[in-house]
Amino acid sequence: MRIEIKINSQLLDIIDNNQVRIKSYQISSAKNGVGQERGSFCTPLGKHIIRAKIGENQPVNTVFIGRRPTGEIYSPSLGKKFQGRDWILTRILWLSGCEPGFNRLGTVDTMRRYVYIHGSPDNTDIGKPGSIGCIRMLNTDLLELFDLTEVGTEVSIKLS
Repeated sequence: MRIEIKINSQLLDIIDNNQVRIKSYQISSAKNGVGQERGSFCTPLGKHIIRAKIGENQPVNTVFIGRRPTGEIYSPSLGKKFQGRDWILTRILWLSGCEPGFNRLGTVDTMRRYVYIHGSPDNTDIGKPGSIGCIRMLNTDLLELFDLTEVGTEVSIKLS
């Protein structure tokens, strides 16, 4: 099994070993578009793997900062209290680039840029760019994806 993320259509597809799409989810990629450079706040392209799965057994809407649960559970009132926060909720699939010089090592290292597939508040506008580099998903979709994937699962991020 592998994951294909298509930026132009804002979709994440799960592809089985027979190259058949078995599931498709809407996502939200970076509002700054695509790019590999550290500090660009863009979504990196290319071949990646899931390097780590974080948050197993945490409640839905668990708030993460620095890949650690804060003890908070997201709610609309918490969202109003911290309006500028980039919410990382429920689970994290931490991506690592596989292409040295393109999305791995140096100033283009996806993992060192802390690019994840992660959950977001229910009122997040999924289906159009809006993140600061990560791939945002609805929490219910992310829970399903988290259970279907393993560390080492291939993730391809491409324009179409």
